[in-house]
Amino acid sequence: MFVVYHVPAGTHEDFPAVEIASMILGDQPSGRLYKALVEPGIAAAVGAGTARLMDPGIVITFAAVRQEKPMDEADKAMVATLDEIKLKPFTDEEVGRSKTQYAKSFELLMNNSEAAARNLSEWQAMGDWRLLFLYRDRMQQVTRDQVQRVAEKYFVPANRTIGRFYPEKESVRAEIPPPPDVDALVKDYTSSVKVAKGEEFDPTPENIEKRIIRTDLTGGPELSFLSKKSRGEQVNMIISLQFGDEASLRGRSTAAGVVGDMLMRGSAKHTRQQIKDEFDRLKAQVSMGSGTTGTSVTIQTTRENLKPVLDLVAEVLKEPSFPQSEFDELKQLVLASLENSKSEPQNIASRALSRHISPYPKGDVRYSPTVEENIEDIKALKLEEVKAFYREYYGASDSQVTAVGDFDEAALQKQVADLFGNWKSPKKYTRVDRKYQKLAPKAEAIPAPDRPNAMWIAVVPFRMTDTDPDYPAMTLAGYIFGSSGMNSHLFARIRGKEGLSYGVGGQFAIPTQDDMGLLYAYAICAPQNAPKVEAAFKEELNLIMEKGFTPEEVEAAKKSWLQLQQVNRAQEANLVSNLSSKRFWNRTMAFDSEMEKRIMALTPEQLQAAVRKHIDPSQMSYFRAGDFQKVNVTW
Repeated sequence: MFVVYHVPAGTHEDFPAVEIASMILGDQPSGRLYKALVEPGIAAAVGAGTARLMDPGIVITFAAVRQEKPMDEADKAMVATLDEIKLKPFTDEEVGRSKTQYAKSFELLMNNSEAAARNLSEWQAMGDWRLLFLYRDRMQQVTRDQVQRVAEKYFVPANRTIGRFYPEKESVRAEIPPPPDVDALVKDYTSSVKVAKGEEFDPTPENIEKRIIRTDLTGGPELSFLSKKSRGEQVNMIISLQFGDEASLRGRSTAAGVVGDMLMRGSAKHTRQQIKDEFDRLKAQVSMGSGTTGTSVTIQTTRENLKPVLDLVAEVLKEPSFPQSEFDELKQLVLASLENSKSEPQNIASRALSRHISPYPKGDVRYSPTVEENIEDIKALKLEEVKAFYREYYGASDSQVTAVGDFDEAALQKQVADLFGNWKSPKKYTRVDRKYQKLAPKAEAIPAPDRPNAMWIAVVPFRMTDTDPDYPAMTLAGYIFGSSGMNSHLFARIRGKEGLSYGVGGQFAIPTQDDMGLLYAYAICAPQNAPKVEAAFKEELNLIMEKGFTPEEVEAAKKSWLQLQQVNRAQEANLVSNLSSKRFWNRTMAFDSEMEKRIMALTPEQLQAAVRKHIDPSQMSYFRAGDFQKVNVTW
């Protein structure tokens, strides 16, 4: 369900206070809607947000309710929470927390030149780019009284929409003021924002390799550090932990996946809210994700705050408290997401694909379950199983810690050694492989009733690793065929020429050590267009087999591909991910350097020969999900 309120333009003086009010309502886990709906189990998820526009916009709040839960109860709880703002005023703590969150987001934005440029363009569309900085100043100056005033002014029953409208005899109408004169607002404005400049950095593989310092802690993490002056003294880090083996992890996938989600929900010394507040105070962006065989932590912060941020990350990793209440809430959230995915064409087709290319028995860590199996497993999961998995597997004996940005290498190495050097993994890690399997071609059309869009996927496996002599040719061929944006064959034909899809693409996905390569293509389209999409894909693939690529498009693709690699390495978040992966596979940047040389030397004939050698179109499998019955589409 959604509750929407009309509010002034993003340039109006009331809007910063409106945004703070929406943050207080929608924050997790401290937000008022979260406390009123998620904690008591009425809803699985809630949120709130603003539309900051040149013209008057909206505040939108929502609640996701599981199918088995009554919607009326969530409706009443949400409306009651919104209506009680006048009787239960916002507190200084709530306002301060939201202002701290905004301040962190603004600083991280300023440290990312690409994101800052995009954001400035949004403000320019509202009237003037300087509004970004004026808005930041206004957010700093927002008071609790201002937030309370605007909430009582705009969050009134007559100014909201809840899907259905029930007219009242007497209504207090909210008068929305017109947008102010932007020229007058910024005429004499000067910003106080100052951001430290980064160094001129050459993102070539050779220069990066010269700057990397690699160290192995005895029995602990493998370290890869690249210290450099960065914009806003920014630091990006990745901590990757690997654990377990194929035999011991059998039947443990559900518990393993939930462990990672639970880590940030409470430690021995901090609650979930305190962890979130502390990362906000330290202006750090921290996320954790886990699978059956490992967990990864990504960190973005500043030189000044790196030490306390890493201390808190270590506490979260090494001393989780696994609160029962958080576990119960997480299960409801996961179940709601799984239930929703049952009718989403993209999820349906993607799961069918995953089950096709992972033909492993149930219980195997590589097994791809049905959504019904996922739901059953989550419902049956007990907190003690999650705690047991953590106790049995978590440690840093097999791990990588990678950092790029503005930091002291010696100090960081000592801190990592102190925090993780003696954190031993209870069980030995052995990587679970995914070897090539010849799969019989398959075609499925899976119903997704009452959905306006369809998902179409094509795939065929082939045997190859990224050390194969044909790997560069397959990489560039895949780039031209489906990954080079508007210039790719699939985009130009299916979307550009025939207008059959909203999004389309493809690639040759080739792993590092396992040899299960894939030709993968997808399209999002109207259900009635799916057969035409499939026919166009087959024609384009056959054209490559028969005629290959032109010299002009190959040369253009080489330059475009090389530029893309350089841009990715210039972005520190991408570079730290690259270096972390390299360390796991015991590689240096020499691999990238050699790859670029081989790509630039390729001929059109080599690309065509590689595709014809490794791809058999007759072995292609197709997975389509959509409401095909409604439009009389048969396969």
